[in-house]
Amino acid sequence: MKRILLIEVGNTNARFAITDGRRIKSVMVVPTAKLAGIPHAVGRYEGAVLSSVVPAATKKLRAWLPVKPIMVNARTNLGVGIRYPKPQEIGADRLANAVGVVNLYGAPAIVVGFGTALVFDIVNPHREYIGGVIAPGLAAMTDYLYERTALLPRIDLTEPRSLVGKSTVGAMMVGAVVGYRGLVKEILAGLRREPGMRRAVVVATGGYGELIARKLPEIQYVNPLLTLEGLRFIYERNTCESY
Repeated sequence: MKRILLIEVGNTNARFAITDGRRIKSVMVVPTAKLAGIPHAVGRYEGAVLSSVVPAATKKLRAWLPVKPIMVNARTNLGVGIRYPKPQEIGADRLANAVGVVNLYGAPAIVVGFGTALVFDIVNPHREYIGGVIAPGLAAMTDYLYERTALLPRIDLTEPRSLVGKSTVGAMMVGAVVGYRGLVKEILAGLRREPGMRRAVVVATGGYGELIARKLPEIQYVNPLLTLEGLRFIYERNTCESY
């Protein structure tokens, strides 16, 4: 049974995963700035698929990989249509999310990605990627407060104990977590009013997906591996292998 390398490169972190085709067996996360040697550290593999939003990292990985990867972009055979004015502008990770959500949960669908940015990706009832929403990421918002104020600390985000902060950290936690839920809830409510999207399934992914979705009934599923699952489906479709 073949071992296939799935690579997802984001602005902050990169993930390397091995799949046998049926499931993802292992995942390695490294800072995008420290990619050297990683493709060899995951062991033997016979094929690869690469999603990257960092051009410099893409160039390095293509030179390092011992096999030619399938590159994910709007010209790739995705099994999902694209109805978007400038398809070349769509990030590879967003396309992988669209593929993953359609194959695992169906359409119409909304993917909420909690990464460096907060990204909503929308697939219509005809299994077509039609666009999305981009807002500042949760970590970016809290880091901004830390970097631009003299007395506010950097915080590790967890569920607030109370809606009334009893300390500076507690107050920041409420503003970040509860406030962010409000942002997500309002955007989802608007997206559901779009034509054909009233019954859309909503799936969260990314680092803070589980935390924010915990008290948001609007989000039906949390799948931290959704982007990698999309890459798995893309590899299979473009090689016609069930490996």
